[in-house]
Amino acid sequence: MPTSSASLVRPTLEDLIRLSEPAASLTLARTTVRALQSGQYLSAFKGRGMEFDETRPYTHGDDVRNLDWRVTARTGEPHTKLFREERERPVFLTVDYRSAMFFATRGMFKSAMVARLAALIAWSARRHGDKVGGQIFSEDESVELKPEHGHRAVLRLLKALVDQAAPRNTGAPEAALQDALTRLPRHARPGSLVFVFSDFRHLTSAGEASLGRLSRHCDLVLVFVFDPLEQQLPTGLRRFSDGRRDIVVNADAHTAEAHERSFQAREERLRDLARRYAIRLVPCRTTDEPFLVLQQSSRRPHYFRA
Repeated sequence: MPTSSASLVRPTLEDLIRLSEPAASLTLARTTVRALQSGQYLSAFKGRGMEFDETRPYTHGDDVRNLDWRVTARTGEPHTKLFREERERPVFLTVDYRSAMFFATRGMFKSAMVARLAALIAWSARRHGDKVGGQIFSEDESVELKPEHGHRAVLRLLKALVDQAAPRNTGAPEAALQDALTRLPRHARPGSLVFVFSDFRHLTSAGEASLGRLSRHCDLVLVFVFDPLEQQLPTGLRRFSDGRRDIVVNADAHTAEAHERSFQAREERLRDLARRYAIRLVPCRTTDEPFLVLQQSSRRPHYFRA
């Protein structure tokens, strides 16, 4: 589908609505999930697909991810949560719109990429009868949308993605990310399928802990979006512009190497987080095709390996 240069910077509502057509053919997994579950389109990301039912004492063989830590702490004996299968599960999409997301040297802005990825997932969820909700955050604002059924719920999310798509720089990016991750469990109830679309800059240990806690009760997918320049800085003189200001960078080999090490450290931190908490990690460059990223992700190992 042809894409205008303007929509590579900021997609319109019409751009995101048109993604309903390719989303209809989005095949992310084999159809070998539980018969009672809907949402088979996302079974590569889905795990338990359950709703919390009750707590009982832990027995050998129980999934340690289902331990009820509050009851365990209160009683001094390990307890596990029991879940019952549900016909639908909420799909919750957390979208990072901090200032650094409004950037790209090739392909499309990171913000435009996450908007398209979120729209594709939302349309696919709607097609399979799942509830759709989300959280869109920046340095100075966060919009939360309760998961609901139907076409209107998807349009509400898409409109928010378009309305919020403007860079803001009035707050601290570290605090904005941590704030969003702290609030996330309040909106994503146990058994939800949660996507976080971000470049994960300024992810703190507290942020990692928040994601770890969320992964105990939800199926969590981290979509790591980055520009090729973040991965590798070319040496020599380069000029960059945001349309208002120009920045000239003259990188020598030492600077380029330090830049690459910094990116590798961020990438490795996300890999380690995914390994520790059994979280799915999906990489996405600004030059990638959003539909193919989601389609091909189900064919990759559970953890991203470069």
